[in-house]
Amino acid sequence: MKMRTLGTHGLNVSALGLGCMGLSFGLGPAVDKQEGIALIRAAAEKGITFFDTAEVYGPWVNEELVGEALAPFKGKVAIATKFGFAIDQVTGQNPGGLNSRPERIKAVAEASLKRLRVDAIDLFYQHRVDPEVPIEEVAGAVKELIGQGKVKHFGLSEAGVNTIRRAHAVQPVATLQSEYSLFWREPEAEIIPTLEELGIGFVPFSPLGKGFLTGKIDETTTFDPTDFRNVVPRFTPEARKANLALVEVLKALAAAKGATPAQLALAWLLAQKPWIVPIPGTTKLHRLEENLGGAALELTAQDLKAIDAAASKVELQGARYPEHLQKLVGR
Repeated sequence: MKMRTLGTHGLNVSALGLGCMGLSFGLGPAVDKQEGIALIRAAAEKGITFFDTAEVYGPWVNEELVGEALAPFKGKVAIATKFGFAIDQVTGQNPGGLNSRPERIKAVAEASLKRLRVDAIDLFYQHRVDPEVPIEEVAGAVKELIGQGKVKHFGLSEAGVNTIRRAHAVQPVATLQSEYSLFWREPEAEIIPTLEELGIGFVPFSPLGKGFLTGKIDETTTFDPTDFRNVVPRFTPEARKANLALVEVLKALAAAKGATPAQLALAWLLAQKPWIVPIPGTTKLHRLEENLGGAALELTAQDLKAIDAAASKVELQGARYPEHLQKLVGR
């Protein structure tokens, strides 16, 4: 597995990370704990050194799973986690609000350190921008944690350009995590040029379009009632039927390279910038192995031109988020 550097402050990780959320939360029932541990450890053994979790995934259970699974790899992997939701610290209930007050950030850090079984959090993201707390205060709180040796790097998730610049002026931002794929290319307009200017790495989540770019989802696919995709406008049956045109394009181009659509989609992302590290998630070992093949797939300038030309002819249908969730991003 090739390595990449996120940002300009020495966060070196594998070219592909593993998004761990779906093992516990958001994409249907949680997997059996031992199966989750086995998958995470298999990823580490196959060369992945970058693992993504958050306190809100569960809440808490995903951090605990990741902490237990990676305990044997302590010092050999980087774990990213996140703060920012108003989770009740006693009951674990998540009413859905935000809380990035400095005292809350510090309390979350202490709890996450215990759940992850580490001495320092490698990458600590603000999960969503909190309009009630100036970003300078957020960055200042993380700066204190870095000074205390409890956090190594500061990250933002789904933040807009203005917020990124303001935070970066207080405490250098190592990485931005936001959605980016052939299924969602909005970051190309403002976000990616800003990250390049400031020397900030980019960690795309949902690099396979929440599974759509694998070619295994069509308009007849049904999701578990607890699956987040049930409320995503881009995943209505009508939108899926229309958006399959993009998958058909990928299938044809991938076949010419002896690859799968998922591998082509990941290779395309990796070819965009040398400081991009996608974090595809999966609950299945064979999908993990397929994704790793995407990191090994080399695309030529001609391949990239062909992918862009073909994809540009497909007009994707449906919003990325329902309106109430879209309000939480891009501030």
